[in-house]
Amino acid sequence: MNNVRALAAKTVQDVAYRGRSLSTQLPPILAQCKPRDKGLLQALCYGALRYHFRLKKILQLQMSKPLKTKDSDIESLLIVGLYQLIYMRTPGHAAVSEAVTATQALKKGWAKGLVNGVLRNCQRNLDTLQAQADTHYSSQYAHPEWLIKKLQRAWPEQWQEVLEANNQHPPMTLRINTQHHTPESYQQQLLKLQIPATLHPHSQAALTLEQPQDVAQLPGFTDGWLSVQDSAAQLAAQLLDTQASERVLDACAAPGGKSCHILERQPQLKTLVAIDSDATRLARVEENLQRLKLSATLHCADASDPSSWWNGEQFERILLDAPCSATGVIRRHPDIKLLRKESDIDELVRVQQRILEALWPLLKVGGRLLYATCSLLPSENSDQLSQFLARHPEAKEHIIAADWGVSCTVGRQILTGEAGMDGFYYGCIEKSA
Repeated sequence: MNNVRALAAKTVQDVAYRGRSLSTQLPPILAQCKPRDKGLLQALCYGALRYHFRLKKILQLQMSKPLKTKDSDIESLLIVGLYQLIYMRTPGHAAVSEAVTATQALKKGWAKGLVNGVLRNCQRNLDTLQAQADTHYSSQYAHPEWLIKKLQRAWPEQWQEVLEANNQHPPMTLRINTQHHTPESYQQQLLKLQIPATLHPHSQAALTLEQPQDVAQLPGFTDGWLSVQDSAAQLAAQLLDTQASERVLDACAAPGGKSCHILERQPQLKTLVAIDSDATRLARVEENLQRLKLSATLHCADASDPSSWWNGEQFERILLDAPCSATGVIRRHPDIKLLRKESDIDELVRVQQRILEALWPLLKVGGRLLYATCSLLPSENSDQLSQFLARHPEAKEHIIAADWGVSCTVGRQILTGEAGMDGFYYGCIEKSA
């Protein structure tokens, strides 16, 4: 099958109705697609998932009864068609006729009339339908209701900005390997190629491109001059502030961007140990290290069970980029809105606590543990560290003095969109005894 709308509908169906992630579903689908159609397919999938809650509500207003579960591919096709009608410059008649044609590719020719009728009615009454749908926050901001409520409670003054930022396309940010170039000198190289980029106000190695580029075509990519990494994620290595001859642990390291950045900033470390429980993802850490010509000790292991991988020698620095709800990176992964459930949060908090407690004995007295998540929820962030400090009198907060983020009871929270950054939390604790 190579019909773009049908491929997009199948991908949206896999995410929305089968709980599969876009990052695993899309690459094999793109491989089936003609080169000229790949950009469109990607745009349709991301867009239909980004606005899924709104598009589905509009569809419900238009349909007298929902489609059966076995026809969720047709519902997904209608959502893809509706996305084109509202958010893309596709002429209305083309969006409708292409969706009708796609019913054949889905082997559901019976749905031709249904798809044609529903989309044409939507097209005729679009303003009214959107106004009716947007009386609910879930439709207006295209987010699940439970997440909106949590963000309202956590960030009563900023929640609307956060939701709007989540629906924006994220910028493409580079991390310049300062072993090769300064960000300023690489910026000049890009300018000669008419690729404008700006230095970041908070991340010392970051350059944000005005327009996304094929990273493989950028000067020196294969030679390890640069990597792609959001500027908020780049703050981890700065905050860890590693020194020569230190032993450093990067727990939950995959895909390895922070490990590599730590080594780029401080090539004189005694060692960097990077662990991750997912062998496939750990292989990506190895690939990144090889491209950047860096080395680290890798373990495929559970961070919450050091007995399976730790050699007994303590670390001066530990980075715990903890498993989390990823509510700060929704703009990059819009499928999170559909895949993450409210009931996941308590379990994630328990996992984070378990890893924190397991890693704490591995830190030397006087050492520093940097706790990070790409979550916007205090229960995973400042509340988590407040409770940890209450349980451990030998732990004290190392205050992060910074002009970015929001100061929390412990640590700092970057809200999505601030200075173009992803939503990220950082809290730093030291061992005093």
